[in-house]
Amino acid sequence: MTLVGIGVLLIGVAFFILAIFLGHTLNNLAGVLGGIDKTMKQLPEQLDDVMTETTNMIRESNNTLADVNEKMTQLSPLFYIVGDVGNATRKFTSSLVDVTETMKQKTEEGKGIADKNKIGGLYGSFALGYYLLKRRQQFAGDRTKGEFTGGN
Repeated sequence: MTLVGIGVLLIGVAFFILAIFLGHTLNNLAGVLGGIDKTMKQLPEQLDDVMTETTNMIRESNNTLADVNEKMTQLSPLFYIVGDVGNATRKFTSSLVDVTETMKQKTEEGKGIADKNKIGGLYGSFALGYYLLKRRQQFAGDRTKGEFTGGN
């Protein structure tokens, strides 16, 4: 055997080894492509399941939202009532604050007059009691008419 024959034999062995390697690689590639084919065949069924679940979830969300809206509609009058009570209470308390402030000013004026005239003791107490009685009667009269003196 000559050198050319040995070279051709080595080239043939190299091609044989390359063919075995390429065959093994192509066989693995065929397995991967088979798995992809199997997955692609299952994909429409899986997407149908996902779409069905998504549709059910959206339907339930819509039902829940409708239920919440219905309950909010039923509660709205309650919120309006609470707001009206709050406004009435605010007006009433502001009227009481005004009455108290007026009584405080009148009491201070009366005290100033009593101090100026050296009137005190029992006479001052009777005058204050009389003044408070008149103010209470006036305030009760205004309440029965639906008015509050000094209110908003």
